[in-house]
Amino acid sequence: MTLRTYLFPITILLLGLSFLLNLSMGSVWIPFGEIVGGLVSGDWTKTSWEQIILNYRLPKALVAIFAGIGLSLSGLQMQTFFRNPLAGPFVLGISSGAGLGVAILMLAGSALGFVLSGISSWAIATAGILGAGLVLSGVSLVAWRVKDSMTLLIVGLMFGSAVSAVVSVLSFFSGAEALKLYTVWSMGSLGALGWSQVWILGVLIGLGSLPVFLSIKSYNALLLGENYARSMGIRTGQMRWVMILSTGILAGGITAFCGPIAFLGIAVPHLARMVWKSSDHRILFPGSALIGAILLLLCDAVGQLPGLASTLPINAVTSLVGAPIVIALILRKNFSKDF
Repeated sequence: MTLRTYLFPITILLLGLSFLLNLSMGSVWIPFGEIVGGLVSGDWTKTSWEQIILNYRLPKALVAIFAGIGLSLSGLQMQTFFRNPLAGPFVLGISSGAGLGVAILMLAGSALGFVLSGISSWAIATAGILGAGLVLSGVSLVAWRVKDSMTLLIVGLMFGSAVSAVVSVLSFFSGAEALKLYTVWSMGSLGALGWSQVWILGVLIGLGSLPVFLSIKSYNALLLGENYARSMGIRTGQMRWVMILSTGILAGGITAFCGPIAFLGIAVPHLARMVWKSSDHRILFPGSALIGAILLLLCDAVGQLPGLASTLPINAVTSLVGAPIVIALILRKNFSKDF
């Protein structure tokens, strides 16, 4: 038995430890034993610990797991379908569409001279989902007309650039308070969701992941190009729709509920390839999901600034972790061998 045989059990164990560490860390340290005992039996030593865990840290940790899984799966799909090692969940512009929906909600009123106050997290999530759906519809229309995957990639990037330009115009004309509100949202947050929103996000991640695992064998064929995949009987046109739909639900839903989270979707698939030393998507998809969940839990734990009342934006932490990984991958001499 080799170490590779035990990699999945080890990774699952690390996920459990990362989950407990995330629940423990914050302005108040809560021992692992108290957390396990409280969650299992419902009997907490301190009422304050029960409130902290059940009302804040537990939903936030579940959001980190859901977002880590969704971003990693969508990033691996993009890298495989476009055969581009630097492709990520945001290349189709769908997440930018979610940002546009939120920008219209937060900035458009200010730009027109109206003052919006008390915007709820439900309104923000709804605006993000509508914006992501709008861009997803546009990308789908282009995919129906365009058959080349590289052309679709370029069109997706252009969608993202156009949407970013609209957001920049809205930012220029909006007031300082609205602009600050949007800037804070764009930094990303895992802890702003209630239990009902957490479960909705979980359902979206489940729906977005389902097409991936139903078509998992087809992604192996796509590694050798669309012509080879077609020769193996893979319907590449159908796979394109599966990829767009899955990425739209995963990346768009996560951005709508949590804001944009950078680098995770690019870096995690490469980490999975390095850990398992495999290009088999039957290994890479579950492996990427596990590593993505672990990494985002750890990034969130670091962002908690243990012992302090303040927290760092999750987007800043993931960028600090993910950017060196991507740079190191670029500098690897055998970087292109993964594709």
